[in-house]
Amino acid sequence: MTSQITIPKTQKAAIVEMTDAPLNVVDNHPVKQPSELAPGECLVELDCSGVCHTDLHARNNDWPLPAKLPLIGGHEGVGLIVAIGEHTQNSPVKIGDRVGIKWLAYSCLDCEPCRKGLEQSCLNGQYSGFTVDGTFSQYVVSWVTHVTPIPEKLSSAEAASILCAGVTVYRAIKYSNTKIGDWIVLPGAGGGLGHLAVQYAAAMGLRVVAVDTGAEKKELCMKLGAEKWIDFRESKDLVKDIVEATDGFGAHAAVVTAANPAAYAQAIDYLRMGGTLMVVGLPARASLSADIFFTVVKSINIIGSYVGNRQDAREALDIAARGKVKCHYVTKPLSALAEYVLGCFSEHDRRSCGARHEAVNG
Repeated sequence: MTSQITIPKTQKAAIVEMTDAPLNVVDNHPVKQPSELAPGECLVELDCSGVCHTDLHARNNDWPLPAKLPLIGGHEGVGLIVAIGEHTQNSPVKIGDRVGIKWLAYSCLDCEPCRKGLEQSCLNGQYSGFTVDGTFSQYVVSWVTHVTPIPEKLSSAEAASILCAGVTVYRAIKYSNTKIGDWIVLPGAGGGLGHLAVQYAAAMGLRVVAVDTGAEKKELCMKLGAEKWIDFRESKDLVKDIVEATDGFGAHAAVVTAANPAAYAQAIDYLRMGGTLMVVGLPARASLSADIFFTVVKSINIIGSYVGNRQDAREALDIAARGKVKCHYVTKPLSALAEYVLGCFSEHDRRSCGARHEAVNG
């Protein structure tokens, strides 16, 4: 499908040439032209892109699954469709639509995981900013069946991080076996994923125990809807404090977004009988340790939750568009990506990010 929009031949993009190499921001990266798009593909001119800790893992190539190199990272992009591949049939989107680019760039929709609603675990999946080029650029190629329409009431910058952080915590809470009035523990509640999780949990009628550290994060979490606050640095016995905060029986669920193995082991101890541990955070290399005896005796459920499918994304965006969830973010130009944004996620400076997600633009 052709358009009257002029598409440049080159664009600005941030490229990782090799593992651990500095990001190289260039002005002459090729833009795939409308005539080059395959059926089912679309070209999106980006307004902005969120930045995620996964982008650092992709650059460092420290996950068990390797990223492609060279690579344009990013998987939280929002922009306008400017072209759709010729011979695309039954496209759910059209030229001019504002859409989001998620971590899940493509799924086949036909393998067993896809048919069961686990599109994000597709056997033939492609992932933005990891196996295919992502959103740290002015234009990105994606698939018409997998871009996500952005609600009118939601700004592009705010929608960007909902496409990853928001979807991730929303789905984890959605499948945490909780109901209205149940207690849910959110370690790292004042962080990028955590501050969104507090709001989604509160919007779903859950009673939130926010676990983090510092007066600023306490103020933020309580303002966003947490009922109880526990500072892990001040606590002498974190498990005991969480159990006491949850009516003396422990929490019904915990959504652990921290890339810290100890956070998972602790959860087994503070969950009540029949409680559910949602495993979300992805350390570079770590093992899940759980006391087998108490996991069995307490009938604990341990569930891995991996981002979300297309429906989860629409639901998460809809809740945000209705004002129930608000992403806290700062904006920076694409040229600041290497120095400021990814530096914010480094080991020595990770805490300085607070609850801010970064939205970058050209």
